[in-house]
Amino acid sequence: MKQYRSYEEAYNRSITDPDGFWAEAAAAVSWVKKWDSVVSSPKPQFYRWFAGAQLNTCYNAIDRHVEGGRKNQFAIIYDSPVTGVIKKITYGELLDNISLVGGMLANAGVKKGDRVIIYMPMIPETLFAMLACARIGAVHSVVFGGFAPNELAVRIDDAKPKVILSATCGIEPKGAIPYKPLLDKAIELSRHKPEKCFILQRPRVKADLIAGRDFDWQEALKSAKPVGCVTVAATDPLYILYTSGTTGIPKGVVRDNGGHAVALLWSMKNIYGIEPGDVYWAASDVGWVVGHSYIVYAPLLYGATTIMYEGKPVGTPDPGAFWRVISEHKVKVLFTAPTAFRAIKKEDPTGAFIKKYDISCLKYLFLAGERLDPDTYYWAADRLKIPVIDHWWQTETGWPIAANCMGIEHLPVKAGSPTKPVPGYNVQVLDENGQELPNGSEGTIAIKLPLPPCCLTTLWEKDDAYISSYLETFAGYYSTGDGGFKDKDGYIYIMGRVDDIINVAGHRLSTGGMEEVVAKHPDVAECAVIGVDDQLKGQVPVGFAVLKAGVSKNPAEIQKEIVSMIREQIGALACLKDVAIVARLPKTRSGKILRSTMRKIADGKEYNVPSTIEDPAVLGEIKDALKDVGYPKS
Repeated sequence: MKQYRSYEEAYNRSITDPDGFWAEAAAAVSWVKKWDSVVSSPKPQFYRWFAGAQLNTCYNAIDRHVEGGRKNQFAIIYDSPVTGVIKKITYGELLDNISLVGGMLANAGVKKGDRVIIYMPMIPETLFAMLACARIGAVHSVVFGGFAPNELAVRIDDAKPKVILSATCGIEPKGAIPYKPLLDKAIELSRHKPEKCFILQRPRVKADLIAGRDFDWQEALKSAKPVGCVTVAATDPLYILYTSGTTGIPKGVVRDNGGHAVALLWSMKNIYGIEPGDVYWAASDVGWVVGHSYIVYAPLLYGATTIMYEGKPVGTPDPGAFWRVISEHKVKVLFTAPTAFRAIKKEDPTGAFIKKYDISCLKYLFLAGERLDPDTYYWAADRLKIPVIDHWWQTETGWPIAANCMGIEHLPVKAGSPTKPVPGYNVQVLDENGQELPNGSEGTIAIKLPLPPCCLTTLWEKDDAYISSYLETFAGYYSTGDGGFKDKDGYIYIMGRVDDIINVAGHRLSTGGMEEVVAKHPDVAECAVIGVDDQLKGQVPVGFAVLKAGVSKNPAEIQKEIVSMIREQIGALACLKDVAIVARLPKTRSGKILRSTMRKIADGKEYNVPSTIEDPAVLGEIKDALKDVGYPKS
């Protein structure tokens, strides 16, 4: 892999000669057949990386390391404080496990191009499942175990999986969360029915299986034979990962095989400063993009050791949980969400628990998933005495858009900024007419097409929705949906979403989707959900409901019911706990709800009364209603 002397050199090369830059990076991947072109456009606005090339992602992540002398190196360290289990799995053992799970899927009739939904917790078998799909050319779609049945059903109907892989439960500090009833309900709700479900029986919870549809995972493995790697096209889909859409309908981001392998491999050394054999820990969940890219694929593609952690930053058992893992397993780089550090800081404000462990092995802390507030940045930097690197990316891109590339050049850190665009990303700040704005001016952050390798190629079976969601706003650009600016040095600052997606503890959730749920309540005439600032989670949703005329039910009862509906239909991760019952919502004369003004009131910020408001008096009513549910917090 080419080593660049400076960030500027690498970045300029990636923009002026993308073909040459990415061809050099692609040399680190093992190909069955080389590409006909590095980047091509089969039709307007659609781009493909390494068209004509063939490979297998699982071979690149596992087999070649076993063949190349890493058979006995640890590939995965599974650390589960909630069960008291630590398990280390070598590349050789990983190959055996994945080959068998691939055989189990093949026995079930799963072939190249078929979809497999994985609804599982943070256990090694989840990683086996993902890579087994990659091994046989099937397309996996991992659904976070915290999602409610309705959300899972929507994803089943969109991906149309032949098979679903699941486990009997996830385990949280407060106890086991049974998955099987949620899965059964989701299949009942979905129009598409999977042919088979394989259920891993965990010791904490045993589940009854439905004859003819459900099969015991361990039993099924007994009749499975190990399978080899199926060659796929670089442009074939590796996985579908659903992200929140502004309408509440999830969008199935499609990731290809070739570009994905090239960019992730490149990122391990150049962004994170990792070498093969190093221990890398992305403290996230495989249900999210961070888990896909940096728990599963990138570390293994690069021949590093990855940590799978089934626990929390606090409470499993205390705020020293992260420091124990780092010390015990000799973690070189930690990547997590700012929320995790805010939780640690809240429980251990002086950092006393840090002193209990030798964490001298830790070289860098990377944070992403939501805005890193300066207070959390300084707290971590002061106590860890290592570089704390904010970086920014999206489910859609699959890897960082902006970062301090520690493997190339350590640029000066500016609190509040994820530094500069990563090589490959031509990032611009645009005004509403799509014109590039000068440094210092705030606008929408957009990426000039083509997007670099690994970024989404389309939405699953929805090319039109891909164009309308991302490409229509600005001709020739992908719109990130985030607003912000560049400073005089070209550093990027992300100021927040320009649509109704909010970021709760690093998880993107649609307020539009929550409004759809609230609106279903039989006593609600009209509603709005906004994201407000939260010290711990970054943002949390707050609901507003206008009741139908003649409703005599106790408002407190209605509030409870709305909270319960959100929990059931979106999931506990939505964190909607506060609902204000109001007589009316603030609107413009054209009927648009003034959500941004409501947000400012809830956050205790100054606001101007919009000139287009229908009745300014309503803002006082909103202020009083918010006060009743505890806002603003300060």
